[in-house]
Amino acid sequence: MRLHFTGLIEIRGINPYVLVSAAQAEEIRPGHRKPMPVLVQVDGQPEPAWRINMMPTGDGGFYLYLHASVRQAAGKDVGDTATFDVWFDEEYESGPAHPVPQWFAEALDANAVAKANWERLIPSRQKEILRYFAGLKSFAAQSENLRRAIEVLSGVPGRFMARSWKDGQ
Repeated sequence: MRLHFTGLIEIRGINPYVLVSAAQAEEIRPGHRKPMPVLVQVDGQPEPAWRINMMPTGDGGFYLYLHASVRQAAGKDVGDTATFDVWFDEEYESGPAHPVPQWFAEALDANAVAKANWERLIPSRQKEILRYFAGLKSFAAQSENLRRAIEVLSGVPGRFMARSWKDGQ
């Protein structure tokens, strides 16, 4: 089903988004609680519609993050109100997962709590982290992100990858 609504483009950290309420999300895909693959148009743009995963807010709602290309096609920016068309992407196929980098695997093997929490993460969260790690170019970036990942996976409350972590989740 296609959801058609008007919303305000806001910003979370550095990410522009529009909030999709729990009731609205139920219209798109009843009972869906994990990242939801959707197609989106803002004021009828872009054509064809943009593919994206809406991210759960934790209360049944979702953040619909808006890529710059989508906003530019519609001539919209943070603070603007726009009309949104959002529908479930029935053709979505999960892409190939990035391999676990050796430096991350070794750190997990050396920390049983972090490894257990890693294995308890939902597959899409693991995939997101591995995709992020694959994009790290420098040894300094790898080292800092490895430290932060192992810390939050070990149960230390903190922020990693734009999320608050508690008890390794």
